[in-house]
Amino acid sequence: MPDIKTRDVVKGTVKTLDRAAIATERVKSAYIRTKDGAEHSVSADESSAEEYGANRLQAGAERLTSEAVHQFNKRGQNGVRDVKRNVEQVKENAQKLKDLTKKKPKKATADAAKKGAKQGAKQTAKGTVKQTGKGTVKTAQKAGKGTIKTAERAGKGTVKAAQKTVKTAQQTGKVAVKTTKAAAKTAQATAKAAAKAAKAAAQAAKVAIKATIAAIKVAAKAVVAFVKMCIAAVKALVAAIAAGGWVAVVVIIIICLIALIVGSCFGIFFSSEDTDSGQTMQQVVQEINTDYQTQLETIKSNVTYDVLEMSGSRAVWPEVLAVYAVKTTTDPDNAQEVATIDDSKKAILKDIFWQMNTISSRTESKTETVITETDDGHGNIVQTETTVTRTYLYITVSHKSADEMATSFGFNADQKSQLAELLKPENRSMWSAVLYGIGDDDDAIVAVALSQIGNVGGDPYWSWYGFGSRVEWCACFVSWCANECGYIDEGIIPKYAGCVNGVQWFKDRGQWLDGSEEPVPGMIIFFDWDSPDGASGPQDGLSDHTGIVQKVENGIVYTVEGNTSDSVNTRQYSVGHYEILGYGIPAY
Repeated sequence: MPDIKTRDVVKGTVKTLDRAAIATERVKSAYIRTKDGAEHSVSADESSAEEYGANRLQAGAERLTSEAVHQFNKRGQNGVRDVKRNVEQVKENAQKLKDLTKKKPKKATADAAKKGAKQGAKQTAKGTVKQTGKGTVKTAQKAGKGTIKTAERAGKGTVKAAQKTVKTAQQTGKVAVKTTKAAAKTAQATAKAAAKAAKAAAQAAKVAIKATIAAIKVAAKAVVAFVKMCIAAVKALVAAIAAGGWVAVVVIIIICLIALIVGSCFGIFFSSEDTDSGQTMQQVVQEINTDYQTQLETIKSNVTYDVLEMSGSRAVWPEVLAVYAVKTTTDPDNAQEVATIDDSKKAILKDIFWQMNTISSRTESKTETVITETDDGHGNIVQTETTVTRTYLYITVSHKSADEMATSFGFNADQKSQLAELLKPENRSMWSAVLYGIGDDDDAIVAVALSQIGNVGGDPYWSWYGFGSRVEWCACFVSWCANECGYIDEGIIPKYAGCVNGVQWFKDRGQWLDGSEEPVPGMIIFFDWDSPDGASGPQDGLSDHTGIVQKVENGIVYTVEGNTSDSVNTRQYSVGHYEILGYGIPAY
């Protein structure tokens, strides 16, 4: 019997074992790589494609909602743009999820391959060791055949298991992708709807805000009434707010806007309203004007003089109030609103007024030669020179502008910007409402004129016109009142210093009413005095004096006139009075 070479069988068996071990290691390495890749692609708390997709969609939706609300509150138009950007983010997340579902099956395949390889290797090793111990060729051959068959079966089982896993993963991935796409479409549709609603709301808010600001400029009273209306409306729209209605949101925005305006320096435009203190800005201004005139009269009464000369001008009230409004609302130590007026705020306003206005006076005696003409009784004019000494009283009114006060108070750039905004020309009508309690009525000029009653000397009017010293100022007064109402810029009433020029302006436009007719409030009255021995002389058809018609009652024309006994005062005449030359008819 030939010898059996057991060593060769052992070598073949060892090679078989080595191959199985190598295959096992390769499968194991592939498994580890697949596992590492999967763990780096998916968060630890996301164990499935569906959970990953749900998390990403939830995060996208939360980001979309938060961003849309934030941006809408900040600026409606930017909100629309950001919502669109978030929609793109949702699309990107959906694509990432689709890509991950293609990678996910590798993990299942690796698991199955590993499991099959382990089983095959285990059976191979077991059969080989068992047969090797017997030391027979048949055992070795059977072991080799068993190893091959077992390996083949293990391989087939691994392949089949992997194929099934791949199919299952593919089906799961397809379902996940479909679900993701559907969710993305839904989110996109929702985002588009939200964007459309946000855009519409932003436009509505913009229109509403413009309407509110326009209402404020027309009349402060109307705005206050509107605020009350909005408050009542909000109470009625509580249910709409709970339901997320855009109308309620717009109303809230408007109310907040008005509240911000009232609490800022622009609250000065609301100060003409009655308050709990019983004071309005108009009353306080008149009180300060009276103090100013009292100081002028005190200077005159304390000095004996022959000639009065006044120069300079007083600060205009819009500038005084604008400085007061900015300083009071931005005071770092004690900021206060200026929509209402009380004793403490009145004291602040008075202090600012007198910081902006200064009255100084001096007297001077002058020796002058006066030439007088007389008739010697024979038709000859005789001139006589006489030397006289006269005492001159000079009163000078100086004032600081709003810009100078801003420098004096150390206003910063923001405060200066607020000051400039308050003093814009388009705010003139609002200042008229504050100072004179008027809006855009035809008799607005009457209210302005009445507010000036008691002014002596006419300094605010002739200095405003541009004269350096006192002139006959009745026409300057009418022009000043017209300017306060904005009528000069609008071409409704002319700026005139001579009465004759005023008459001609109205006649040239066919806006003239004869003196025998009955006028209406707001018309400009012109007189032709019959004063043979006075400065105006006898009636000559030329106007000597002018004023404003206040009202007509029971055949009596009531007027407000400047430079009547050197003051602003009321007068009255019967309808058709012979010294009334006629009336200018402003095209209100």
